Amino acid sequence: MVRFPQTAALKDGTPIELRRVSRPDFSALRALYDIVVEEGTSYPHDRALNEDEFLDYWITGKFTIVACPKNCYKEEDRETIAGAFYLKPNWPGRAGHVANAGFIVAPSWRRSGLGRLLGTTMLDCAKAQGYRSVIFNLVFADNDAARSLWRQLGFEEAARLPSVVRKDDGTYQDAFVMFRSLV
Repeated sequence: MVRFPQTAALKDGTPIELRRVSRPDFSALRALYDIVVEEGTSYPHDRALNEDEFLDYWITGKFTIVACPKNCYKEEDRETIAGAFYLKPNWPGRAGHVANAGFIVAPSWRRSGLGRLLGTTMLDCAKAQGYRSVIFNLVFADNDAARSLWRQLGFEEAARLPSVVRKDDGTYQDAFVMFRSLV
């Protein structure tokens, strides 16, 4: 079992705290998600989600972890969420042992090692929860940083989906289904 909260260090030694999301985090997490959606480089949404949509997409029925500078669990520091991930079954029933996960990292925390920390933590959590594999259904082809990280963490590009993501300029890009076994 993976226990939270836990502290880890980024590449430069910056301490980061990983903990389960709680209600006071929802506003800051949603604001971060809105930034990532506006960028248009990693999630299919083309607009900010309202509160109910956000809760359904990121919180309800999911195992959600937030990452923030050490001691961000104090009420006065709740606005500082550097990144997060959720973990859930990708499918129900007979395929419920296949996990799906989503990630966000604040622009100012990118290239710090936080994405790798979140990815390895998610893999540990998925194994501890009994998942046999993890699938990412839609990794944008132009998102080289994400594709590279997932390959480094043992994911394979299982399928290329041609022209499935509409870009802001009206053109289309491919996406990949990425998969990793945990057994």
